[in-house]
Amino acid sequence: MKSKHLYQPFELHVSDMEHWQERPLVYQFFEIVQIIEGEGKRIVNENKFSYHTGSIFLFTPLDCRGFESRTPTRFCSIRFSEVFLEKYKNKQEKEQIVKWLKQLENIFTHHNRFKALLIRDDKDCDMVSMLIKNMTEEYHKKPSYYEENLQHFVTLILNILSRNVLPEPAITSHIKFEEPLINKMLVHIHQHIHCPKKLKIKYLAEQFHLSASYIGEYFKKLTGDSLHCYITQYKMNLIEQRLIHSEHTIEQIADELGFSDTSHLSRQFKKEKGLTPAGFRKRNIVESIA
Repeated sequence: MKSKHLYQPFELHVSDMEHWQERPLVYQFFEIVQIIEGEGKRIVNENKFSYHTGSIFLFTPLDCRGFESRTPTRFCSIRFSEVFLEKYKNKQEKEQIVKWLKQLENIFTHHNRFKALLIRDDKDCDMVSMLIKNMTEEYHKKPSYYEENLQHFVTLILNILSRNVLPEPAITSHIKFEEPLINKMLVHIHQHIHCPKKLKIKYLAEQFHLSASYIGEYFKKLTGDSLHCYITQYKMNLIEQRLIHSEHTIEQIADELGFSDTSHLSRQFKKEKGLTPAGFRKRNIVESIA
């Protein structure tokens, strides 16, 4: 079974189902999918279930997911890892993030993922649709503070889903959600991508109580990628984002992501992407003007 990763803390896609290729796959991240239009079957862990316009689905990391469309289908996919929710600047924000994560855990604990999420209130349905529309605009335009705004949009959607899924809060307060070990490893990599020492085999083995000789095999078995390839690809995607959406110099990006110097970053980026960082940034500027 092939696997797909999230190389950024957050992604949002609006697409036609014809672009949904090489499925079903095991995805290594949380995902909320809304069917904008169309009918067909969705595949979850080798089981098939009907979907229609307006359907909303929740997926956890390691779910195997795919779709078979019966009529032309357009969908919006909101993908995020715990890293996206765990960004905070002070104690108050940290407490809010903990609340979001517990809310997410409770939703996935109580919702039957083999059924479409039933939003009982028509106003809630309209609100989710409007939030997703606003998120799409914010994500693609990337104005100032867009990352903070996306966090708040996700929070609002989770609030709405929660009141349609969860039983009384008092009943769910004791629920413990056991996160898969592989997801903990992926979150660790995302959080410490700037620190090469914390990405070494020996450190990871000690951190996750696996033998140094086995951890690489375990990671590849669960994700389909070697540790080295996954870390490299994640770094390359972060560099791309910095080059496109920030004014950071190559030196600043190299320092932020733990490269020894700009030459090291440039060599690795060119090897993976076929262009130097400067050439990639120049090409992107030309394409955005054209």
